[in-house]
Amino acid sequence: MRTFVPAVLAGLAVALTGASPAAGAAVFVEINPSTARAGEEIALRASCDDNLKAATVRGEPIGSVTVQPEFGFLTATVRVPAGTKAGDYPVALTCPEGAAATAVLHVVAKVEPSRGPATGGGGTAPGATGPLLMAGGLTIVLAGLVLGGVSLRRRRVG
Repeated sequence: MRTFVPAVLAGLAVALTGASPAAGAAVFVEINPSTARAGEEIALRASCDDNLKAATVRGEPIGSVTVQPEFGFLTATVRVPAGTKAGDYPVALTCPEGAAATAVLHVVAKVEPSRGPATGGGGTAPGATGPLLMAGGLTIVLAGLVLGGVSLRRRRVG
């Protein structure tokens, strides 16, 4: 009963002062993924004091992008220009009411994977040794079956 009273008082204080969750909203900008290669697409998600109005996100590699209200946040999708050099680029949100926030876009070099190392060389590897090993294995199995049959026949005779 004692823990119930403070909870009721806190609820009444919020109800009487008119505080709402939106009033305590943080101003931020997020980049997803925050690490990308030149030419890749990234998503921007931001929040201002009023998420019903569009805001602007600016940064060197992406230029000026308008983030629009969607699902309670301000969102946009943009492509990192293909010629962007690897490095860290600050991206700044400017809200209509003057609030601001920053994030960092990490652009990494585009590296093409090379061919893997030539390891192995087992019976399934391509080349002349594969069929030879398979034939040798089959010959040994057949020889074993023939010797087994001969030994069974000798027991019956003797």
